[in-house]
Formats: sequence, C-alpha cells, structure tokens
Amino acid sequence: MNPDAVLARLAFDLPPERIAQTGAEPRDSSRLMVVGEAGLAHRVFRDLPELLRAGDVLVFNESRVIPARVMARKPVTPGGFGGGQVEVLLLREEEQHVWSAYLKPAKRAGKELWLGQHRAEVVGVLPDGARLLRFERDIKPHLDEIGRLPLPPYIDAGDSDETWRERYQTVYARTPGSVAAPTAGLHFTPELLARLDALGVERHALTLHVGAGTFRPITGSVADHVMHAERYAISEGAARAINRAKAEGRRVVAVGTTTVRALESSANEDGTVNPGEGDTSIFITPGTPVRVPDLLVTNLHLPGSTLLLLVAAFAGEARIKAAYDAALAEGYRFYSLGDAMLLERGL
Repeated sequence: MNPDAVLARLAFDLPPERIAQTGAEPRDSSRLMVVGEAGLAHRVFRDLPELLRAGDVLVFNESRVIPARVMARKPVTPGGFGGGQVEVLLLREEEQHVWSAYLKPAKRAGKELWLGQHRAEVVGVLPDGARLLRFERDIKPHLDEIGRLPLPPYIDAGDSDETWRERYQTVYARTPGSVAAPTAGLHFTPELLARLDALGVERHALTLHVGAGTFRPITGSVADHVMHAERYAISEGAARAINRAKAEGRRVVAVGTTTVRALESSANEDGTVNPGEGDTSIFITPGTPVRVPDLLVTNLHLPGSTLLLLVAAFAGEARIKAAYDAALAEGYRFYSLGDAMLLERGL
C-alpha cells in the first residue's frame, strides 16, 4: 500500500476556525464520533461508559507536560553589548544536565545562554537544527519557575499560563517529560473515570513523552519523513494486564495515538506486549500491522499529518475518509483541543 497515495486521497480543506482554540467545558462534554463496522454514530464523550463493557482494558499515557518554553537571554559583554533574548524550547534530557532544544533565533544564540539564573552552554547541533545545551546543574526542578507551557503553535495562549498549566494536562498526568499533551486524554474527568471503574473497565497506564515532532507535517514523500525519537516506558504490571486481556479475548482500548505507538513499539509479532523502556521512532502507516489495541480513542487530526496516516492504518482508509467527511459536514472541532473519535480496528 502506497502511503503517499493514501495521504493524497485523505486530503481535505480545513477552515482555520475549525481548529479548536479552547477545550470543551466540562471536558467530557466534547463530541464523540463512533466509527466502526456498524458505521458512524454521533455521541458525547461522557457516553463512553455506554460504549465500553466490563473487562475492557483502557490504556492511558500518563506523561505530564513540562513548562519547557523558556525566554533566555544572552550574556552581557564587558562593553555592555549582548543581553538579547532567545526563545528556548527544551525537548528532552539526552544525558545528565544535557538537553536538546530548539532556539529562536538559533543563528544568533551564541555559545552561552542564561535561563533565569541558570547558565547553559551550547555544546552541539543536531541534524534537525536543534541545539544541545549543557547546564551546570539539574534544570528540571526550576522549570515551574522559569518556564511556560509549550502550547501548540496555532493556539494563542495570551498571558494565561496558569490556566493552561491545568487545562493542557490530562487529569491523570503523573510523569513529567512531554512537550505536548497526549491530547486524547484531555476529555476524561475524575467523574467519568469513576463511572468506568464502576462499570468494571480496567485502567492501566504507560508513559510516552510526547516530543515537538508531533506537530511536524509531512512535507514531501512519506518515505522521506523522519520521526523524532520519543522515550517510553511500560511497567511489568501493565504489560501483564494487557496480555492477559488479549489472551482472554477482552478488548484493549488505547487512549491516544501515543499509547498506540508505545504499545506497538513494545509488542512482538503476535501482539504480546513486553515491559521495559526505550526510545521509539515508530511510524505507523497504512500497511503497518497494528497488533495490540482493539479500539482507539483519538482526536481529529490535521491533513497531511503522520497521525492521520496512523488512524488510517488502524481503522482503514475508507472508514477514516467517511468519518472525516462527516466531521467536516457536522461541525466537529479539530486537533489538540477539539472533539474525539472512538475507532474500531479495521480488519
């Protein structure tokens, strides 16, 4: 199957006003399109317990977004020059005290930056243009003080960073490390989770720290698109529960494309999930077998994106084409803060 041809057939015009700028309030009042063998159904996200059953296993990505966007400054020279600002987007800690980061403007960043009271030395350049910054001490405990949440580039955050620090996190976020939220989880509320528990749905968590590459569109051939590595971890308990469910014929429900990528990165060819941690650059496109999840909770993705290819690989091109045509016709809101879909895995 030619992913370039699939992407072309799935192309659509998305009016800018259809990209959600704010999340639904309450979170579980967002719309939910159910897409499967029976066709399409339009529901509300809080209806999810009516669509699942006892014994289903929900798998969440519990990664937490860090305040990774920092306005740094260049040092002032003895002659009084310098001191200009450089915007820093910290991507991830590559080794102790060494972070990859995008700098803006990168060409004029120089060799030394100050992030608040913390000195960083520019010690390298990565193939994608990111810089390596070496700090003199652990910067992580100080990010809440000096950083802002790295919202998607299409959202006008204004000055309300405190509001976004709560709204751009899932209610179950635990492990800091992402620079973008695993947004399918933004629809869940504590009350909805309690209803799922009462139904007998199992809940298990893994971690995949979402990188800035999640916003990178495919600009050329799919074969030439480079996926950034992202760090993931799956516990022995979570792997055991998922494998037991599969063996017993119970359904595994992945919450978000990041959860799918972590599960598939860890799975054997027979779909057995292995515990452990590592980096993944997995690129799931039509023709790539998806072995672990039976259902996928996901948002509505942008044209020309890697995530659109992933959902086409999962549910099937025809179903995704029909679903997105319906979403455009019915006024669904797209992308990180928009509405949701519940997809059945295609045959």
